[in-house]
Amino acid sequence: MEQRYYQPEIECASPETIKALQDERLVKQVKHVYENVPYYRDMMDKKGVKPEDIKSTADLHKLPFITKDDLREAYPYGLLAKPLSECVRIQSTSGTTGRRVVAFYTQHDIDLWEDCCARAIVAAGGTNEDVCQVSYGYGLFTGGPGLNGGSHKVGCLTLPMSSGNTERQLQFMTDLNATILCCTPSYAAYLGESLREKGYGPDDIPLKAGIFGAEPWTEEMRHDIEKTLGIKAYDIYGLTEISGPGVSFECSEQTGMHINEDHFIAEIINPETGEVLPEGEIGELVFTSLTKEAFPLLRYRTRDLCVLNRKKCSCGRTFIKMSKPLGRSDDMLIIRGVNVFPSQIETVLLKEGYSPNYRIEVDRVNNTDTFDVYVELSQEMFSDTVKDITEREAKLAAAMRTMLGIGPKMHLVAPKTIARSEGKAVRVIDKRKLH
Repeated sequence: MEQRYYQPEIECASPETIKALQDERLVKQVKHVYENVPYYRDMMDKKGVKPEDIKSTADLHKLPFITKDDLREAYPYGLLAKPLSECVRIQSTSGTTGRRVVAFYTQHDIDLWEDCCARAIVAAGGTNEDVCQVSYGYGLFTGGPGLNGGSHKVGCLTLPMSSGNTERQLQFMTDLNATILCCTPSYAAYLGESLREKGYGPDDIPLKAGIFGAEPWTEEMRHDIEKTLGIKAYDIYGLTEISGPGVSFECSEQTGMHINEDHFIAEIINPETGEVLPEGEIGELVFTSLTKEAFPLLRYRTRDLCVLNRKKCSCGRTFIKMSKPLGRSDDMLIIRGVNVFPSQIETVLLKEGYSPNYRIEVDRVNNTDTFDVYVELSQEMFSDTVKDITEREAKLAAAMRTMLGIGPKMHLVAPKTIARSEGKAVRVIDKRKLH
């Protein structure tokens, strides 16, 4: 198969060309941020760094890190680097205690983000002859809008399905001959199961490729999806804070995701010390946005643990590769594509008058995440009336859905039934074997 690229002049550029481009863009970006974002200027001043100290990517380590805590503190406009009159859209993800992360985009930002997603679609074999079914959520979530825009740029016929309504998904897939499916891996697996239940196999659908991201998934799950849907399954990675999906993407080699290095610089650091680690070592992934205008983040700590490598790739792309995230350096869970922090659950419990004695259990059954929260009732609340407990569980589940954007199954249990720990409380039991 002839290898195709969306923007070959950059995707296959020499490492020297990419490095020169990064140097030039970093110097310009640091100046832009220092002059237009007081929050950043203060951080840099406290560290004793001026824009003129950054002459190339070799000076990147001099800049301060930015974290999700900074994004919360600066919410909503504190990290904005362009006037609101030049911003045309926001995208958003949930924050740790209900204060959301809001990212702003100029039209130029959206154009570049869509280019990144277009590269991912072409790397998965997409052309203007394809029908691309986008079954990521639309709205504030970046998945739908990002792949939708990328699909348009490639020239695919785009089916903006959003998530859910499986009957309609399967109908449009077969009636309109969808060849590329974009969604979370767990939803792809669910679509595969639904097809099988209807008595159909991979030969009965036109799909040839899938672009799956927004949640962790294993190689075993990849092989299962590929077999059930009769496709090649490609990974895609991104964060709302940095732009959305398309920060990196997998090629036909399927040995890691190429990072769009003309737009993002990746570093791996020791999560404890902040020290930059050499290529090939496991550490926390840090990104710097080189071309974002409205919401440029410098040295943003993703909390994802992974490995970078620059081995020559058979696809011909020269961008550095990142492994699938191998875990987290914080306590965030990704459940059905949604970021969930234990602190959010604690916030809801305390607000609703419950004790903070709780346990979160996550599992994956038939390729779909299960999400159960066990909460101890206080002596005063404890009641043998099942009806009362059922009502309380339903009310609490609704409050959790409002906070998290996803509804756990709530279990109110008798006092003193959740095991106590002498050290750090074990709040989360994740049985999914994701890494």
